[in-house]
Amino acid sequence: MPPPRPFTLTPEQADPSEVLRRHKGQGAVERRYGDFKGPLAVTPVFVQDNRRVAALVAVICLALLLFCLIERQVRRALGGDQKMHGLYPGNQKVRPTGKMILYHLSDLRLRVTSATAPPVIAITRGIQLHLLDLLGLEPTHPRWPET
Repeated sequence: MPPPRPFTLTPEQADPSEVLRRHKGQGAVERRYGDFKGPLAVTPVFVQDNRRVAALVAVICLALLLFCLIERQVRRALGGDQKMHGLYPGNQKVRPTGKMILYHLSDLRLRVTSATAPPVIAITRGIQLHLLDLLGLEPTHPRWPET
């Protein structure tokens, strides 16, 4: 008989406390799979080389990691109940998701006025400024590569 898989419980191990311990947090894992298939989904890409397939999967996984880190940073900066106003119409207080954070930040534009003047981030809504603040980013002094 082959050894049991790591997530498979034998009848002796399957007491309620062990089942609960192993499946606690399963919802978060499932939500991340949804993120992987949803907001980060791209149009079909046809690659024929195994190295390119591996590279594409690596890039998608890095994007998912950044997506999750942005969400975590905003929630930690909020503290307490990790909820904020202004993400949805009606101004109800909700926990920010990576999808909603990136949605509100997607309208940001970097405005370069001249070669000598520093660039300026064009903020069109107050929620954008609040999210940038929660992420620890300074919108009045965007990073610009030194030449």
